[in-house]
Amino acid sequence: MSGPLSHGRCLCGQVRYSFTGPPLLTAVCHCRHCQRQGASAFSVVVAVPADAFTQQGETKVFADTGDSGQAVARHFCPTCGSPIASIADVLPGLVLIKAGTLDDFDRHVPVMEVYCDNRVPWLPTMPDAQQFPGSNIGVE
Repeated sequence: MSGPLSHGRCLCGQVRYSFTGPPLLTAVCHCRHCQRQGASAFSVVVAVPADAFTQQGETKVFADTGDSGQAVARHFCPTCGSPIASIADVLPGLVLIKAGTLDDFDRHVPVMEVYCDNRVPWLPTMPDAQQFPGSNIGVE
């Protein structure tokens, strides 16, 4: 895969990663799992092809189950606890990077918001982003 190389890391730097090419999409996720994992009102994720993603350093994995009933492997740094990426069986061949760990986080503007039914009431919508009440892949 060709294109620009993007880099990211956890808070302590033990886990580093990179990917080539542009992300397939950037989204804000308001699902309860992302809210709990990130200890925030939402999570921003950048989807990239798995074959474009390279990781250095070992992550621990929390085996979760998505709304689809399928497995979601939530990777995080075992030292500092930073969430790094999620790999969902319902999205084969994709890695959902936690965008806050990217070195160039500010250039990845979300194009959609998912699980908007779980949005906290004090958080406004993003006016230029597509809105989905649940998942945008039809597995709510």
